[in-house]
Amino acid sequence: MTDDDLLQTPLATLLAVAAARRDAAFGRTISYSRKVFIPLTHLCRDVCHYCTFAQRPRQDRPAYLTRGQVLAIARAGAAAGCTEALFTLGDKPELRYRAAREALDELGHPSTIAYLAAMCAAVFKETGLLPHVNPGVMTTEEIAALRDVSASQGVMLESVSPRLCEPGGPHYGSPDKQPERRLETIRRAGEQAVPFTTGILIGIGETRAERIDSLRAIAALHDAHGHIQEVIVQNFRAKPGTKMAGAAEPDLDDLLWSIAAARLILPTDVHVQAPPNLSPEVYPQLIAAGIDDWGGVSPVTPDHVNPEAPWPAIAALAARSAEAGKILVPRLPIYPSFAFAADRWCAPALATAVRRGIDSEGFAREDDWAPGRAVAPPVPAPRLAAADPAVVAAVERAGGGARLDEAAIVRLFAARDADYAHVIAAADALRRTVSGETVRYVVNRNINYTNICYYRCKFCAFSKGRTHEALRGTPYDLDLEEIVRRAVEAWDRGATEVCLQGGIHPDYTGATYLGICRAIKQALPGMHVHAFSPLEVTQGAATLGISVPDFLAQLKAAGLGTLPGTAAEILDDPVREVIAPDKIMTRQWLDVVAAAHRLGLRTTATIMYGHVERPESWARHLLALRDLQAETGGFTEFVPLPFVHMEAPMYLRGLARKGPSFREAVLMHAVSRLVLHPLITNIQASWVKMGPEGVAACLQAGANDLGGTLMNESISRAAGTEHGQEFPPEAMEALIRGIGRAPAQRSTLYGPIGNERRARSFGAPELAPVVQTPPRKVLAAE
Repeated sequence: MTDDDLLQTPLATLLAVAAARRDAAFGRTISYSRKVFIPLTHLCRDVCHYCTFAQRPRQDRPAYLTRGQVLAIARAGAAAGCTEALFTLGDKPELRYRAAREALDELGHPSTIAYLAAMCAAVFKETGLLPHVNPGVMTTEEIAALRDVSASQGVMLESVSPRLCEPGGPHYGSPDKQPERRLETIRRAGEQAVPFTTGILIGIGETRAERIDSLRAIAALHDAHGHIQEVIVQNFRAKPGTKMAGAAEPDLDDLLWSIAAARLILPTDVHVQAPPNLSPEVYPQLIAAGIDDWGGVSPVTPDHVNPEAPWPAIAALAARSAEAGKILVPRLPIYPSFAFAADRWCAPALATAVRRGIDSEGFAREDDWAPGRAVAPPVPAPRLAAADPAVVAAVERAGGGARLDEAAIVRLFAARDADYAHVIAAADALRRTVSGETVRYVVNRNINYTNICYYRCKFCAFSKGRTHEALRGTPYDLDLEEIVRRAVEAWDRGATEVCLQGGIHPDYTGATYLGICRAIKQALPGMHVHAFSPLEVTQGAATLGISVPDFLAQLKAAGLGTLPGTAAEILDDPVREVIAPDKIMTRQWLDVVAAAHRLGLRTTATIMYGHVERPESWARHLLALRDLQAETGGFTEFVPLPFVHMEAPMYLRGLARKGPSFREAVLMHAVSRLVLHPLITNIQASWVKMGPEGVAACLQAGANDLGGTLMNESISRAAGTEHGQEFPPEAMEALIRGIGRAPAQRSTLYGPIGNERRARSFGAPELAPVVQTPPRKVLAAE
């Protein structure tokens, strides 16, 4: 819009256009940062005529908070679930007050900003809170020093009007409020790739035309550097004891006009914020004007800049936002688009903390649950009355068997609140229609025949290099005799399947895999051999110098019954190039699986999610599986495998998230039920990764299968899971009955099993100690 359009368009029209622009960019979410407010010093060399934060030195009050005081505030914030430590302070008070200079000397720092940097470092190290700093005008060197210890920085532009700095103006006598100095600070921050907050203060004597000029100046800086995260539209509040105590405050229409103008002038990726505590009775109107963020809200500390205006309770803010059709979502001090590019925008240690603190959409994780951890999952409570029509429409199309496009699937994965409840309920209803009330499982044993692998997958905590004795345990390479012994022991305990996978041992050939199949089938003709991912198949064929289909035919003749669809990870090559660059790519994986299906060898399908990828990759993965199933019909089930982060190398190196959030993990089961319908009818939940409470939730969100009892589990255990190695039939069936469903044992191919097998599986004896054969040369093929 032109300036004239902004100034002359009726307010109702302007608000509607602004709200539509906001919704197109940010959908139903409205974000906030859970923060603790640390007023490092109230001293300031400026004398803004409306400010009560800045105070003169006093004998009875230290000039600065001590390190102990700073950390006490920060620890209280961390205990209350905050993620941001907001440092607010006056501009360079040492340039005006001797008391500030003397205090800094005693603290051992040459400047206020140097002390601020030290306190940011201390807070981050001691509490993990991400510092956001508002120290006023800064030099290039000061911005750089703070960039090393803070996630984001900010300075309120307030206004580009130089009139406000003239005698009689609110900024007279405040050298740091000269517009060109503040614009220069914002520009310098952009040059150094600092995620930045700025804003305008309305009602201090500026005109609407000058507000437009200020917003256009901010937009130009963002166009040049891309670093403006948010623009605050703050309304002036008259405070007793200030020179402007009697000044008129802007009315509601003026505030709403300013918010709408900001939304329409600023680029669509810049967030617009209005402090909720300054306008407590008009939340719906603020939302209707185009805001998408409430700013920082503290459950611990007051707003020291506006102490007369208490923060709203977060639950109340969520409820009021819901009344306006918005879902309140926590964020970090660094917004999602910046969080996904944290290596560009943050110092290395802070980038790691950002990645570990976000979900797949870049918002803050809302609880301590993670795959593999024995932590009770959260119980969401919807606030919105109805689901988004776009979500309802996508669910209806999927339920009718239509192939959804990538955008629709991504929207389903973004479901929260009422949208989440709708997706979960629809997936569960579809499960009931397709699979009934029976939950199936298979009694099986995992046999991981070696943990030696010459691949370097960044997510894998299981595999070891041949001589890496100290790398997450001792390398082993099972004797064929031990593999058979474990299979026989499993049979005696009622198993119908052995699942065999392992590292890609440099000495293994296709003959090794053939030998394993023959040995097991010779000892146990009735045991189903479920073995070898597309990666082992590719490697085995290559070592024998034959094609993949020919090798698969040999495996089938040797007794292979089905293949696990592992090594899929994420079927999206840009992600695979990050997490497993030397592994087979998407097309190769699909080609191996298709070849197996054409030979009558059925496979499972998996996804390993929650690390570096985003929902767009989940959608591509599901569509690749759906399309292949439409061609071959060879998948028996889909198995979501949430990333277990605790010991995973790429997590320990600061490169990955903490696995999916609980919401995301449940949605993966629900959305896959919808997206893969009607082609893949079985959706399995992994108890070893999700835990008993987690799989119970998934079974009520589209899943109909609990997978295997396992007996031994090495891969997730190596990654740090706390959910054990075996889930025996007694526990399986108790869990299933506990949610009102009927348990049933099944074969690998979802057929019934005999009474003898079932009877043997209950009350099974303890497993004998396993023998982890040390590394040696080629495993005998005979």
